[in-house]
Amino acid sequence: MIQSRRDARRKTRRVCLLVAIALAVLAPAAEAGVGLTEIASKDGGGAVTVYYPSTGEARELKRGPFTFQMAWEGAPARGNGRLIVVSHGSGGSPWVHANLAQALVADGFVVAMPAHRGDNYKDPGTPGPESWKQRPLEVSRAIDVVSQDARFRPLLALDKVGMYGMSAGGHTALSLAGGRWSPASFTRHCESDIREDFQACVGLATQLRGNFLDGPKTTLALWVIRSRFKDATWQTHTDPRIAAIVAVVPYAADFDMASLAAPRVPLALVTARHDKWLVPRFHGDAVLAACASCERLADFPTGGHGALLSPMPPGLTGVVGDLLNDPPGFDRAETFAVDHKVSAYFRKHLLR
Repeated sequence: MIQSRRDARRKTRRVCLLVAIALAVLAPAAEAGVGLTEIASKDGGGAVTVYYPSTGEARELKRGPFTFQMAWEGAPARGNGRLIVVSHGSGGSPWVHANLAQALVADGFVVAMPAHRGDNYKDPGTPGPESWKQRPLEVSRAIDVVSQDARFRPLLALDKVGMYGMSAGGHTALSLAGGRWSPASFTRHCESDIREDFQACVGLATQLRGNFLDGPKTTLALWVIRSRFKDATWQTHTDPRIAAIVAVVPYAADFDMASLAAPRVPLALVTARHDKWLVPRFHGDAVLAACASCERLADFPTGGHGALLSPMPPGLTGVVGDLLNDPPGFDRAETFAVDHKVSAYFRKHLLR
């Protein structure tokens, strides 16, 4: 009797030890901070910026107008084994999504941010449909680049990758969710709705001012759009490794909405009521109306198009400032909360 009780206690201790070991292996490293590196291109594409759990010592890093506390080239630590790819907006950089990246890394994710060719802060020459055709391929390439890096290959399982995109990056996200679009559809949207969705058609080139120049501006914009974007070929791209997607204030008016009625993977959207660049009823709201399974992860009642830029670039003026700066009364604590909702969404769909 005494011997059987001893055997039972030894068996219980062994089980507890095995559980503790399993939890230690599977859980993100408790002491890990945020590491930062860039993986240079070997095929002519742009570098991929990677944020990741790291045991390296955090130091002050200056990137553009921002200062971060991160471990540059710090040793990677084991996290939760999942990768998130972030697709920036037009003219974007890896730094304006750094706070989101840190929230994701805190939950154990590795975060990769490709620089989209012809549409980033160093190379802004070909935004719009020309960039949108290649962006989904660049997301797939970013997964390949990280998977081939000896530092990260042993730490990641790439059967379930998350993807997050903002603005033009949101367009990329919708493409990867199974949506199809064409440059000719972009033209049709502008022909029918340019007055109500002007910035979606012309970007930062100019604005309507409610004066006698609005007519000539609109006429010239439509002439340029019609001459450049005639191709009616449906654009699609699938990457079976991507298993959950978040599209934030996405450009969506050129999509065949029927193609987004039943996305191939879980799809969530974030919208902003005061978005003056991509008016929600033509874009994010239109996707949500077409897609029964999609989730509205968040809606900023007083936020603008730049609500998800975190940190927000300082000193924006002119057209870009008008479109991206926070409207009066917007509380940046809402952005912080949504960053954590995004991470929770990816944990739900990638870690089960």
